[in-house]
Amino acid sequence: MKNGRHIAEFYGVGVMLAIVGGYLDAYTYISRDHVFANAQTGNMVLLAINIKEGSWLKVFLYLMPILSFMLGVLIVEAVKLKFNEHPRIHWHRIIIGVELVVLTIVGFIPAGTLNTLANILVSFTCAMQVEGFRKMDGKPFATTMCTGNLRSGTDNLFQYLKTKDKQKLGNAMQYYGIILCFIGGAALGAFVTELLETKAVFVALTGLVIALCILRSDDDKLAEGK
Repeated sequence: MKNGRHIAEFYGVGVMLAIVGGYLDAYTYISRDHVFANAQTGNMVLLAINIKEGSWLKVFLYLMPILSFMLGVLIVEAVKLKFNEHPRIHWHRIIIGVELVVLTIVGFIPAGTLNTLANILVSFTCAMQVEGFRKMDGKPFATTMCTGNLRSGTDNLFQYLKTKDKQKLGNAMQYYGIILCFIGGAALGAFVTELLETKAVFVALTGLVIALCILRSDDDKLAEGK
């Protein structure tokens, strides 16, 4: 902890989680019936299209990840409420731990009729991630979607061009860096999923383990770059 910020806001944590976020989106889209794990807006559009067409099985297919995402957000808030003041266990570590367990389960779910279950579980973990990690160096950001980061980065870029404030340029570069990490994670996810199919989710665990290791490190040493 330094300057009122927890190590969960450390840029390195955001980088690893953004890579995982992009990876999981590519993974579910390619191997789990073209459903987006993170981008619930896309699932809502596809849900509406299938309601219009009367394709009720597909309506169910897109509705369940949305509901699972909502459940993930609720559980994070419950965990935060219970463990926010805990002297030894920080709730961010619990969130990453649950992600690791759930995604491990997903890796053992075969493709086919159980894809919906896999998508529900992945959406659940993505919701926990996006709700649990909402700030980067004190600034709001997201690790599982890019629209907000793109807006914030470009707004900071404009402010830099207007005021020549180098802090604004640094903020913009951080946001754009997170977006590039997300894209890189999606590219990696697409490549690995084509090779390993549903088992490719196990590779995403590496990024979560690294993020967990950072969270377990000494806060002040990481914040000061030691």
